[in-house]
Amino acid sequence: MLQLSPADWQALWLTLKLCAVTTLLLLLIATPLAWWLAFGKQKRHSLVEAVVTLPLVLPPTVLGFYLLLLFSPQQGIGLWLSSLGLPPLLFSFEGLVLGSVIYSLPFAVQPLKQCFRTVGKQPLETAALLGAGRFDRFVHVLLPLTRPGFIAAASLTFAHTLGEFGMIMMIGGSIAGETKVLSVLIYDHTEAMNYGAAHQLSLLIVLMSMVLLFGLNRWQQERR
Repeated sequence: MLQLSPADWQALWLTLKLCAVTTLLLLLIATPLAWWLAFGKQKRHSLVEAVVTLPLVLPPTVLGFYLLLLFSPQQGIGLWLSSLGLPPLLFSFEGLVLGSVIYSLPFAVQPLKQCFRTVGKQPLETAALLGAGRFDRFVHVLLPLTRPGFIAAASLTFAHTLGEFGMIMMIGGSIAGETKVLSVLIYDHTEAMNYGAAHQLSLLIVLMSMVLLFGLNRWQQERR
């Protein structure tokens, strides 16, 4: 039986909130991007797809380092936000969301792109000939046909965000209630040699990830 402290519950809630917000934003961003990569002009695909896939091969600390520079109040986006009188992105939940969107982008784009290519354009073209508008074609034709891709993209994005650590530590640090998610709290417990608490939280992440991936795999097998 897991015995979580108030700080553990706070980190759990913050982690789930980060995963949910990141997943929602990535589905909105990845849908048009994946469609363009699936059916757009091929000459431009290689560079864009390389950029989109880059977080898969980069160490999280490398990505976190460049995001740290980009979000800094002295340069990049941070300087622009500072000139507008807006709060900084570094060491904030908003900064974690933006970093997580960049870090998990390929996990949303790749399943959708493959699903779009499998379905093809013909169903949408047929619906257009029958008089369906763009919104109707998207909601009543594309979404039902590509639902497996959206479910896979959402599940993988959520699970990947759940386990983030290096990038979060670089741009968010360990601020309770703001940036201290479960992975960071596990690190803090380990540093303090509180191995019992670290074990409980690690086990919680393993169980959550296993349930999520098992449910996705089982659903895909039943569809086949």
